[in-house]
Amino acid sequence: MGHRILHLSDTHLTASGIDGYGVDAVAALKQILFDARHIDGLSLVLVSGDIADDGSVAGYLTAREIIGEFAAGRGIPLVCTVGNHDDRAAFAQVLGTGSDTGQDWAGGAERAAVSDVAGLRVITLDSQIPGSAKGLICPEQLQWLAGVLADPAPAGSILAFHHPPVHVPTSDFVTNFGLGNADELAEVVAGSDVQAILCGHFHLQLTGHLRGIPVWVTPGVVTRIDLTAPRHLVRTVMGASATVVDLGGPFSPAFHVVHARDPEVGRPVYLVDAMSWAPVSTEEPIGT
Repeated sequence: MGHRILHLSDTHLTASGIDGYGVDAVAALKQILFDARHIDGLSLVLVSGDIADDGSVAGYLTAREIIGEFAAGRGIPLVCTVGNHDDRAAFAQVLGTGSDTGQDWAGGAERAAVSDVAGLRVITLDSQIPGSAKGLICPEQLQWLAGVLADPAPAGSILAFHHPPVHVPTSDFVTNFGLGNADELAEVVAGSDVQAILCGHFHLQLTGHLRGIPVWVTPGVVTRIDLTAPRHLVRTVMGASATVVDLGGPFSPAFHVVHARDPEVGRPVYLVDAMSWAPVSTEEPIGT
């Protein structure tokens, strides 16, 4: 039996509904879910971090209301992970382990859990370094993960966390702000039943492999990052997106991106230096 996952990330919801750059995060989320309403056969909705831009309880309540309604209407679970913008305590207050059926790893403050979705083992990890945009999965979580993966699941496993363990060399942001200990994670998952690793954070679509295991980075919901910018810059534009992940079929895992029908797609939101995040006021004009 196959599984189909709707993978969202980086909703950046706030108490006001507007993110730190003036984008209506609620509208972006509602638009992508509205446009995803015809996607059938879903087994799970997964949100891989940066749920609340301001870490507020109100932000998580909004996520639970909007995304939870979408999932409940299809009779499928919602699973969430922590990102660098998230507040662990507020996340736990509203979302618990991140899954209604998830078992907490019980190892510390990190929000890690394991859930069973019709035989598919969904393992969520916490890659947050408080106060930093960079990511790390602590040794204690890696040890716990090794124990979980020691016995295969009926339909295999997927891992979900925020900071990708893959990057491209053409962007300073992507190169420097992913998972800092990807090699250590690779040692744990090598030879296991992990079918895919699902991440967010980069606000763009990216794929690669970690010890032969496919890694997928889904674009952001609130905005997306445009990698045609010079490598030292981060250009963010409008355009809510999500990914449909198909597991168990002849091409498993298969990933395809869906885009919201937003008339403002491509409108610039902000342009910053990739390392300092300082605003950049000018850029070369668009060519013809």
